[in-house]
Amino acid sequence: MGKKSESGTLFGIPYNFERPSIGRLLSAHWKPDEGMLVEKPFGIGYTLNLASWRSWVALGVTGALLYQERSGGSDDGEDIDLDDDGDDEPVEVIVED
Repeated sequence: MGKKSESGTLFGIPYNFERPSIGRLLSAHWKPDEGMLVEKPFGIGYTLNLASWRSWVALGVTGALLYQERSGGSDDGEDIDLDDDGDDEPVEVIVED
């Protein structure tokens, strides 16, 4: 058998399983001349390019959504529970033609 490739692409998705160095790890996340996504320095797929302003917007939106989810998710401070009306009896519905 031949030697397996440690880096390349598979179905258009990049992979790299070469032993990473500190310089390669740091420089992979800061590439001013490239777009929002860059190839991961180790592993499969893409990661955010922190030199792009779009990446910071995506991180900000993600952080705001996580904060909203963990703080209860209600903007007006009122928790509305439609199922808890205190009446657990069956309801009769009459439909007229």
